[in-house]
Amino acid sequence: MRKLLVLFVFLILSACNSKEETKLSVIDYETVQTDVIGKDVQLVDVRTSQEFNAGHIDDAINIDISDPETFTEKVENLDKEKPIYIYCQMGGRSKKASQKLKELGFKNIFDYSGGYGEWSAQAK
Repeated sequence: MRKLLVLFVFLILSACNSKEETKLSVIDYETVQTDVIGKDVQLVDVRTSQEFNAGHIDDAINIDISDPETFTEKVENLDKEKPIYIYCQMGGRSKKASQKLKELGFKNIFDYSGGYGEWSAQAK
């Protein structure tokens, strides 16, 4: 009986301490159009401020991934439970940012792999 009780307590504690799996999805232009534009979402452009100022997707905020300390400090102010959509110019930096967000405990990460390059080309 005692062994059963110890096993039960162990299982309860394990279940309480288990981390929720992070969902990391690569998305395309159409998904950004339907799920992001005009919606109240966390949209983050991870390019430099110069790139961002030259043009960006609608309501995006700029948090540059090339400065890891500042990136971490700024994304810690975002809601880890809400979906976060990120992009860069062509997908390389956003992939790096996705991994960092995963390490920081964000639950639903959506990486727009086409980036601003694809976005601006489609807008023409």
